[in-house]
Amino acid sequence: MTSTPRRARLALPAATAALALSGAVLAAAPAQASGGTPVPPRPAVTERPATASPAELAQRAQESGVALRNGTATAPGAQPEAGPSAEAPSGRVDPKIIGGKDASISEAPWMVQLHYYDDKDNDDPADDEGYFCGGTLVAPAKVLTAAHCVYGLDWTENGTIVAGTAQLPDKTGLHGGRVAGVWRQWVNPTYRPSTTSGGDLAVLTLTEALPYKTLRPTTSGDTASYANGTPATVYGWGRTSSTSQDISPTLKKATVPMRSDASCTSYWGSDFVPGQMACAGDAASGQDAGTVSPCNGDSGGPLVVNGRIAGVVSWGVEDCVASGAYAVYAKVGSYVGEVNSRVDDTDLDFDGLADLFARTPGGDAYEYYSLGDSWPYLGNRLSLGDWGGVSLVRQGDLDRDFWQDYVYRASDGVLYTLAFDGVDAYESIRVGGGWNAMKDLRVPGDLSGDALPDLVAKDKDGVLWLYPGKGDGTFGSRVRIGGGWATYTITGKGDYNRDGRPDLLARDGSGVLWLYPGTGKAAPALGSRVRVGGGWNAYSAFATAGDTTGDGRPDLLARDSSGVMWLYKGTGKSGTATFKTRVRVGGGWNAFNLLG
Repeated sequence: MTSTPRRARLALPAATAALALSGAVLAAAPAQASGGTPVPPRPAVTERPATASPAELAQRAQESGVALRNGTATAPGAQPEAGPSAEAPSGRVDPKIIGGKDASISEAPWMVQLHYYDDKDNDDPADDEGYFCGGTLVAPAKVLTAAHCVYGLDWTENGTIVAGTAQLPDKTGLHGGRVAGVWRQWVNPTYRPSTTSGGDLAVLTLTEALPYKTLRPTTSGDTASYANGTPATVYGWGRTSSTSQDISPTLKKATVPMRSDASCTSYWGSDFVPGQMACAGDAASGQDAGTVSPCNGDSGGPLVVNGRIAGVVSWGVEDCVASGAYAVYAKVGSYVGEVNSRVDDTDLDFDGLADLFARTPGGDAYEYYSLGDSWPYLGNRLSLGDWGGVSLVRQGDLDRDFWQDYVYRASDGVLYTLAFDGVDAYESIRVGGGWNAMKDLRVPGDLSGDALPDLVAKDKDGVLWLYPGKGDGTFGSRVRIGGGWATYTITGKGDYNRDGRPDLLARDGSGVLWLYPGTGKAAPALGSRVRVGGGWNAYSAFATAGDTTGDGRPDLLARDSSGVMWLYKGTGKSGTATFKTRVRVGGGWNAFNLLG
């Protein structure tokens, strides 16, 4: 049988080819903190990639919407062969709401439209390529969708995201919606486009943070959401009939029951891969009447269970209603570690690789940009000017706007967040005073499970505290994690064991490094520790900005007593296998007394 993903192909007017990409450099001037306290110089002057203007994006979306409303959306052709399957029924596999009802954007504010058009840089419309898919806003500047909606396509050059509306665009406008471009795309590396397997998931990074409510993926330990009979809701703008290629001009939803893996394997045979895929819905009736199923154009949309994304619309039978067929979804719980690492991957030069802040005792500060998984791992540096008068600096994206923020403590004990203001400058946000009482601070990610990055602090008495992030650069009332941390050096940023929850690393007084897994809730924030290994007292400093190498796994930088920096590459495992064998970055790093 052949594999045909449920993105919808568009026959768009050649006029779309006239759209050109342009962009402007965002000039950010130093800001001043309240009370006259000087703020360190702005953290970056690196240009973001040029993107289409809002007017160009809106025009592109409107032309796509007109094509969709005119019924020129068809199933993609020339899809790769999936290979024979003796158990699967004859016919075609086709990635896709039939039997649904209207949904308002107020009940699904995180739903977004993905419009794609490529004119192949010529005037011949015969080779033009256009697609439509759904997606979910999982962070203000991040969209979760299906890999088959993204694989092999250049969304930065040819994509437009429409959010904030339940209606497709048309020649009159966006119906209250808002457009954004795509800066970066990630396709699950295990996805196999020639088959139906591998985890059909992708994440798009947008050109701006959108002001809409987000929806979180489920967790890796979630089994209840996939239990047979559990009610789920699927959303999309896809086909509403097996006899017409027209997709819906308004957002639809349908409630379907989760089904056991056995239900899907009974129909699909080996094409359905348990663990990678989720089964949902009742078996199709053979016609529109009696069938409730996603269809073409619904690809990439969410399957929502108990307020979390349990699945992403992936594939099913051609025309969506063949008797006995079940719809298949990418199982988000199996890949949440991979997905979340791409949701929280903000860096200093916008390439998705974690960079490093470093400051000398004289106050000279620098950004060191990651080279990815290539020696010497940290490359060109950019001077940030004088950061004297600062006693601690940490990196993170506290407001989730895809601009890296700095949390810094002034010598008088006042804590600040330095964040991009969303227009053209960085501003300093005063968190509060008295932070000299803390021996260390870390920004490991969202420990409390509310999708907002948090702060962890160790006080002078050895008590560890969690300060839940508010998403605006400030923090809520602290929650006690526990005592007995006086002899520990805390570090870490990201999800080291790949369970979809950030963790904390801590070195004890005897030099043993421990992994404390995050629980996804504020209390208790950390689970039982797991030993990583001994001998870590050889290091005088740690730096953890995230995924330095770009493989989706957080890494650890460690400086030894002679000033040599070492990189420990994360593996996504736990215990002694948490990191690969260390690799040397270079010497001379004892020139710095503050690392991010």
